[in-house]
Amino acid sequence: QVQLVESGGGLVQAGGSLRLSCTASGRTLSNYGMAWFRQAPGKEHEFVASISTWSGIHTSYADSVKGRFTISRDNAKATVYLQMNSLKPEDTAVYSCAASISGTWGPDIKYNYWGRGTQVTVSS
Repeated sequence: QVQLVESGGGLVQAGGSLRLSCTASGRTLSNYGMAWFRQAPGKEHEFVASISTWSGIHTSYADSVKGRFTISRDNAKATVYLQMNSLKPEDTAVYSCAASISGTWGPDIKYNYWGRGTQVTVSS
């Protein structure tokens, strides 16, 4: 069983930055494909970014965040990060991380473990 805990959310003005963290308790994340998703009130659950296993050499992003968000991982700390720059009010959502035991990554695969999320609010 993998327990994921997100942190780093908060209130920021448009144009600002935040870095979210997702830390696993009890085990390494090295061989898990990882991703971030978000859900805004009244909207669908939305893929944000994903990263491949081990070195994390492969990443993918939703078009809406490409060039502004960066996903990365530190396997020694069992942590995945989402650096969010140039934030917009439409980025306001609860952000959750997810882990895939199959080791694959991307928007359309099955993720087996989910965190409870952290709120990000961007004011205009």
